[in-house]
Amino acid sequence: MLKTIVFFITLLMAFPVYALDGTALLKQVDRNLNPESYEMYRKLINVEPDGKKKEFTLFSVKKGADKVAALFLAPASEKGRSTLRLGDNMWLYIPNVGKPIRITSLQSVVGGVFNNADILNLDYAVEYDVARVEEGGKEYILHLKAKNKNVAYDQLKMWVDKGKKLPMKTECLTEANMLIKTLYFKDHKDFGGGIVRPAVIETDSPLYKGYKSVMIYAKIKKRSFKDEVFTLTYMPNLESLR
Repeated sequence: MLKTIVFFITLLMAFPVYALDGTALLKQVDRNLNPESYEMYRKLINVEPDGKKKEFTLFSVKKGADKVAALFLAPASEKGRSTLRLGDNMWLYIPNVGKPIRITSLQSVVGGVFNNADILNLDYAVEYDVARVEEGGKEYILHLKAKNKNVAYDQLKMWVDKGKKLPMKTECLTEANMLIKTLYFKDHKDFGGGIVRPAVIETDSPLYKGYKSVMIYAKIKKRSFKDEVFTLTYMPNLESLR
């Protein structure tokens, strides 16, 4: 009888510790992917079923938990456009069009399978709670639940490399467990400054059969910014940061 009581007490004590471990693991994944504040250069490529491609080059900056901005460098038709994200709010600035316009997380300023939430992404731990963790041979599987209804995906299922503490694959799901898209993290690269992470993220979706989108990271480094960089009035001036 005493052994049974001790067993159940031990079991009950284990649950909150396990939940804390999952949260700590997710935060470690976030930091291994990106510094808390950084500058970044990357290319986005949309591939259509017939093989036709459209490419975009972006310069991005991030500060803390909820401030992200990006500037289009190419193609020429998009040059000078910029986007801003402050928490759940997003804007697009188009030169010569006037004030920035509101955009949503599920829209896409580049078309293709990546949406605005993918392009102006925050740390996973900012938007998601860890519902549970599974443990495999060489990986953890994190089951993540959105903290509120404004998050682009209600659930994420993330496969994390045990050794590197980096994602290998993430499934993005609706509340009803319908698969929206899958992200594949590939080609680990040393970017310097202690940043070793996937240089390529590919995505496909059962909702866009035959289409694929790819992000290729060329440069990431830690950098601090003033808060004014992440304001509507600064959107036309992001080029000055390069």
